[in-house]
Amino acid sequence: MARWNTIARGTAVAAVASLALAACSSGGGETATSSSSGGGGEDVAPLKIGTLLPLTGSLAFLGPPEVAGVQLAADEINAAGGIFGADVVINNQDSSDTDNPQIAAQSVSAMVADNVAAIVGAASSSVSLNVVDDVANAGIVQISPANTSTALSGYSPFYFRTAPPDTVQGSALGNLIVADGIKKLGILLFADDYATSLRDVVQGVVEENGGEITYGKAGDEFQTDASNFESIVQDVLATNPEGILVIAFDQTKNIVPALVGAGYPADKLYFTDGNTADYSADFDAGVMTGAKGTIPGANAPDDFKARLDDTNGGKLDSYAYGAESYDAAMLVALAALKGNGSDGQTVRDNLAAVSGADGGTECTGWVECSDLILAGEDIIYQAVSGVGPFNADNDPSSAYVGVYVFDDANVPQWTEAVYGEV
Repeated sequence: MARWNTIARGTAVAAVASLALAACSSGGGETATSSSSGGGGEDVAPLKIGTLLPLTGSLAFLGPPEVAGVQLAADEINAAGGIFGADVVINNQDSSDTDNPQIAAQSVSAMVADNVAAIVGAASSSVSLNVVDDVANAGIVQISPANTSTALSGYSPFYFRTAPPDTVQGSALGNLIVADGIKKLGILLFADDYATSLRDVVQGVVEENGGEITYGKAGDEFQTDASNFESIVQDVLATNPEGILVIAFDQTKNIVPALVGAGYPADKLYFTDGNTADYSADFDAGVMTGAKGTIPGANAPDDFKARLDDTNGGKLDSYAYGAESYDAAMLVALAALKGNGSDGQTVRDNLAAVSGADGGTECTGWVECSDLILAGEDIIYQAVSGVGPFNADNDPSSAYVGVYVFDDANVPQWTEAVYGEV
């Protein structure tokens, strides 16, 4: 259940880009003597953080801001002298998607062999569910900047996320649809845990408010490798929905033309974080005018977005989940500092505390927060993404969800944000 307040705060747009970064790593045996940035005075190995983010596959458009977010956190820490007397080392690996599960498995094996303390990723909930047990069994923290499936709430003591579960986005999206007067909602979704989890929450909100799901209930899902949507579109249209929610990834580029080509009005279409993206290069102008979508996350300040651009080596097409990725890496480093250890167990034992779960002094960024930790104080890390401290399920206890409306160029424009407490 979520409690909502509308606020005028921030913007993020979905990404359309790809990025491939070479993994950088070093041997697992060396140690670095702790300095003023490490505390404790003991010899502690350099902190290694891996990333399991989409450099290829159907979610590759989310990769650039996420990779840049992690690197930005590391750059900020290293510019201030690093941690334990050494630079934070980032090992970037590809998660791809659920159609290529072997890629994520190979990437996890590489990071386990490299002795990373934590892995930031995956972007896809289904990819995470495929590897989360292997990561936890290796004693490594997994912290996702984008997973929303409710199946991952409290899944493992080594699994955390800086994105809110679908109970938050689903409530926001369902309430948006209800507020628009939609009583009969059709849903087009693929057979993926992310999609079905989100569908279930939206369905609950719509039905609790006297509406009905005309199509898209359990059993109506299409396969992730589907490419022809003409018959599926005709099936949903035959139920005469007043609005249609599309929960998909790249398949959206085929679904939208089929819906609009059949005469369905674009301003009655709704999207989620997986497809609230820039379609200016995919459709004729005006095809998606008035459609709405949601993306979890508060507005990142302009100066933060400029820093992400610099880290990326050029302007990003989107900043979606860039802040959440930065927060994930920063929390890992702060947890390592608080516990004076660069291993997964130490990070796991201190993550909730540095997020603010135990109370303390509010702080932002590495320098301010690390100074407080070294002074022996408890901290409440102020996340750029706006999420609250971790709860008992290792989920953010609160978060923002942005609401977007597509303009005549088929680009989503932020209109408002809603705040939710799980």
